[in-house]
Amino acid sequence: MTTANSESSTERIPGRAWTVRITGHGGRAASVTCSTAACRMPPRSEDLTALHAFAAAHAAAHAKVATINPDAYCHCGSQRCGAHPDTKTSCAGGVVMILRHDPIVRRVWSLEEVCEMCAPLIPHATVLGRAARPNRTTKRPATPAAQVTAPARPGIAGGFSSAPAEGDADPVRRSRRASQRPRSRRSGQGH
Repeated sequence: MTTANSESSTERIPGRAWTVRITGHGGRAASVTCSTAACRMPPRSEDLTALHAFAAAHAAAHAKVATINPDAYCHCGSQRCGAHPDTKTSCAGGVVMILRHDPIVRRVWSLEEVCEMCAPLIPHATVLGRAARPNRTTKRPATPAAQVTAPARPGIAGGFSSAPAEGDADPVRRSRRASQRPRSRRSGQGH
């Protein structure tokens, strides 16, 4: 006689990805598309500024409501790490949610569940949140428990700005350094 295990599986599942894109249509008209078919998009328009603002806000909305699955397999790794072809690594560490948005191209926003090893290697990526580490000694809930944290840097027009600060080309490293800085300027002065 065989029995089924009633606890939830710890098997890795594919990391999810959402893509919001502005697509041109002959002349000056463009439209916004989302990889989630259920999303309602505005009609085709020649107002690229409004479409850009909508696309950035739409990506932000996905990030706000998404949960990060702690058992997700790195989306970047499932794509053979094509997002960072010049730097090879083995996928490892916890699961993070990133936003990729190239400030030069400005037409594509991608949210992805990736591993902590790939995240800093992906150009134009900002870590938005980390999966809560489940307590392996107790039963896990059937749904992911981690809620995506607020974006590290809110952008303009309700979206995100992925442009790095002056003198720092990597927003992930800049974010890590900022979190490691002492809070008081007087520390180390003996006062």
